[in-house]
Parts: sequence; C-alpha cells; structure tokens
Amino acid sequence: MLGLLALGLWMTGLPLGLAKLQAYNWHKWVGLAVLALAGARILWRRRHPPPALPAAVTGWQAKAAPIVHWTLLALLIALPISGWAMSSAAGISIVWFGILRLPDLVPGDRALFEALKTTHYGLSRLLIGVLILHVAAVLYHDLWRRDGVLRRMWPLGGS
Repeated sequence: MLGLLALGLWMTGLPLGLAKLQAYNWHKWVGLAVLALAGARILWRRRHPPPALPAAVTGWQAKAAPIVHWTLLALLIALPISGWAMSSAAGISIVWFGILRLPDLVPGDRALFEALKTTHYGLSRLLIGVLILHVAAVLYHDLWRRDGVLRRMWPLGGS
C-alpha cells in the first residue's frame, strides 16, 4: 500500500517515456493485486472476528477502531476500481502483469476520465490521511499507553 502510494506520487512527475509507462503499468498491476487481497481480507474477516480490544481502550476509541479499519479496507477497494475505471475511460486497457487482459469497466470518455482522475486523486489523499491517523493511533497505544493494541494487530498476536 505504501509502495503504491509512493509510486503513484513519483510516477505522475515523470516525463513521458518508457519509465513512466512502466511505472504506470506496475502501479496498475500491483493496485489490482491489492484489490484482490482486500477482497480476500474481507472474506477472511467474516469467518475470523478480531480479538477483543484491551480493557484500557476507551469507549470512543473502541468505536473509532472498526470505523478506521473498514475505511481502510473500503479505500483499498475503491482506489483500484477507480484507477481501473480511469484507465478504461482513457481508452487504455489493462493487461494484468502482461498476461491477463482485463475487461474495460467503462467506455472511453474524456469527461469521465477527468472525473475519475479527480476521484482517484481524492481517494489517494483520503487514504494517506487515514493511514496517518491509523499509524499515529497505533504508536500512541504502543509507545504511550502500552496496552497491547499493536500485538493484537499482528497475525496470531491477539490469540
């Protein structure tokens, strides 16, 4: 996720050329892999509920935690879909990792491309903000409160 954000920020400033085209392809390919992983994560979560929050977590924090969690997952779905649709609207098909040609989500349309470009940009900035909030909260709980929230987030950490 962080690599995709960094690549997305970097690639837009590149001059038109092979490096820019390769960066865009990798951004799309990995973004769609993130989409698949986010879907798998949602399916996994339906069968494996999270461990209980530590007792030291206050009421408002306990309410905010799942909101932030589901917002992150929603963004991990919305961003790749908006990017895929943006590519489609630009008339550029995606061939996932150079192997699997994906169907266009929308027909080619310049105005739609511009709207999707704005949407994708806005969602990326929202993701950056939510990630900063999430990391700050985790650091607060781990370094200041020392209440086990970070251990709970790691695989098998809450078991």
